[in-house]
Amino acid sequence: MIANHVILCGLGRVGRRVLDYLLEAGVSVVAIDVHVTDAEQAASGAVRYLRGDFRKRELLDQACLAQARGVLILTSDDLVNLATLMTVLHARPGLRVVVRMFNPALVSRLGDVAGNVFALSTSALTAPMLALIAHTEGALAAFQLPGERRVLITEWTVPENHPLLGQRLADLKQNTQIDVVAHGPRRFFADLPKDAVLAANDPLVVCGPAEVVERLTGIEEIGAPLRLGRGDLLRRAGRMVGKVLAEIDLPVKICSGILFAVILGSVAIFHFGMRNDSVVDAFYRTISLMATGADMRGDDAAPGSWQKMFIAGLRLVGAALTAAFTAILTNYLVRAHLGGVLEVRRIPEKGHVIVTGLGNVSFRALQELRRLDQEVVAIERNRENGFIGAARALGAAVIVGNALVDAVLKQANAAGAKAVVVATDDELVNLEIALLVRELHPTRRILVRVIDPKFAELLREAANIQLALSIPELAAPAFLAAFLGDRIRTVFLAHGKLVAVIDVTVGAGDALVNQPLAEWARQYRLLPLMLGDRLYDAVLSQQPLPVGATLTALVTFADIHRLFDRGNVSSSPQR
Repeated sequence: MIANHVILCGLGRVGRRVLDYLLEAGVSVVAIDVHVTDAEQAASGAVRYLRGDFRKRELLDQACLAQARGVLILTSDDLVNLATLMTVLHARPGLRVVVRMFNPALVSRLGDVAGNVFALSTSALTAPMLALIAHTEGALAAFQLPGERRVLITEWTVPENHPLLGQRLADLKQNTQIDVVAHGPRRFFADLPKDAVLAANDPLVVCGPAEVVERLTGIEEIGAPLRLGRGDLLRRAGRMVGKVLAEIDLPVKICSGILFAVILGSVAIFHFGMRNDSVVDAFYRTISLMATGADMRGDDAAPGSWQKMFIAGLRLVGAALTAAFTAILTNYLVRAHLGGVLEVRRIPEKGHVIVTGLGNVSFRALQELRRLDQEVVAIERNRENGFIGAARALGAAVIVGNALVDAVLKQANAAGAKAVVVATDDELVNLEIALLVRELHPTRRILVRVIDPKFAELLREAANIQLALSIPELAAPAFLAAFLGDRIRTVFLAHGKLVAVIDVTVGAGDALVNQPLAEWARQYRLLPLMLGDRLYDAVLSQQPLPVGATLTALVTFADIHRLFDRGNVSSSPQR
């Protein structure tokens, strides 16, 4: 029998990634999934694998639920996760459980029974990051600290003649309130030389109060709405009219052409040849004859033979054309989706963000973009996708089409977009779209949603798609942090490395309890931002951290396991 272990339910992409972090932290794990292999079941080590349905009480008992320190439920099916949660809570009320839910509010509505349950959504964790990168040039993450302090993290290449040139990186915090997260692609905060100075064209990642970072780096203001000029509105209206005409079926065009030709011919005959009517009267007579069949005998006293033949023929042709035109046009309107055609009027000329594929993650990213007053154009293949109506209600333009088609990207004005978020559920399709957009528009920022973390790394290194983001890789640490009592505020990618903003709560079993904050930063390779409600500074660095203190800091994923295993820290961390 094992004890003080973690039960992990679900070995999908997120579950496997969380398992890796648990093993790095030295935690004993019992992993349960219906797809566990015979080889995994037979293996011995830090993980014990069980195959089966973890919603069943007997399988959880086999995993020693009574002795477990907690449960992680991480499948992609909310119903399965909720059923498993109910089974666990019925067996062990009050046990710490972290559950993956698309709608975390479902768990909060369970009331007191879910007092020690933490529900997290992968899309809610990662969508704000996707939205921020797409919306703001250079920005990597933004979050709130106590006291309404908004912190911005952004990439920045130091320009020539900047007033900060020549200052030591270690002094920037004291002089400007900003921290250097990374200096070049390889040196992050824990590895920065103390005597390094700021030079022109240095590639930096900086972090600090949003207003200070925006002022020093010249980054565009987050949430600044795009102003439309009269020319933009006219171009949108022109595109809409052109699109409507292009989408009309050929039979409708042919029938409409014949009808208008007959009307024009009749008006000309009444005006020039039969009665010398005015153009208005000639038009009125034509429509009356064609639409109602009125013979107008009082006005047409003793018409000649050819006039009688013309009037009779016009009545017959008018009745036939009117019936045909009505039938064909009605059939077209029934089949046509004019909402999508008229959507063209809402597509901006430039400065917008294109989102391809409306799924859970991409729709939440779209929501976040709209919250920032960013204009969004979504491209979705499936006309029946349930997110289309919701996206349009948020003010986004939606094009129903295939983003792999050049014409669809052109319709979305990809040439003028500030960024393209490629987020369908198919990794291969995402790669194809990203490569196509890069081929057509090399200067566009392209964010690619990828499932496999290793594939995302390969895309960044081999295909030079620097914003290839793995959803499980971004979300997994947040699940583990919630389980261990800490909270990850956000995760971002800086110079190819994943960095987390995390709230660390000091526990009685922490190896460095009551040690100075500077020692915590050294041992765990952190960049402290705030202790409680106080911003980090030189004075605060000597503040001991008692049990219950909360530290907000940055940590790279390469070092995050140090925090997850705080009860066993070596006196001299590896560099």
